[in-house]
Amino acid sequence: MSFYNNERYLDPTAGQAVCNIRREEVKLRKMENGEWQMSWIYIASPYKGDIDTNIMRAKRYCRFVASRGKVPQCPHIFLTTFLDDDNKDEREAGLYLGIQMLKRCNELWVFGSHISEGMKKEIEFAIKRNIPIKYYNDRCEEIIT
Repeated sequence: MSFYNNERYLDPTAGQAVCNIRREEVKLRKMENGEWQMSWIYIASPYKGDIDTNIMRAKRYCRFVASRGKVPQCPHIFLTTFLDDDNKDEREAGLYLGIQMLKRCNELWVFGSHISEGMKKEIEFAIKRNIPIKYYNDRCEEIIT
């Protein structure tokens, strides 16, 4: 790819624009053929406490991840539909299943200012497995650490 214009002057803006267009064309072609695979993002955010508010926030975080062209995986929205978090055995099962989900994700995105015990376990697991981690506040603004 040349970053020079027809008169042989350096033109990186136009060159990058052409690169971006070609990249999008490849992506669209792969999507049409079913070859494009989106990244899966594991969402860690608080569940306990004000459960209704925390679920509402988790749904907003899922929408945010999806708007970035990625597949959100939020265990405390999904798993609590059939597991009782107040039952010790079912909570442990939920934490185990969540880790199984995290193993298959490309990244862990941590939302909110409070890190719960469950979130700590998820973060520790991601660090051990070298899964990239990003941190966001409640307004989905990235926190650079």
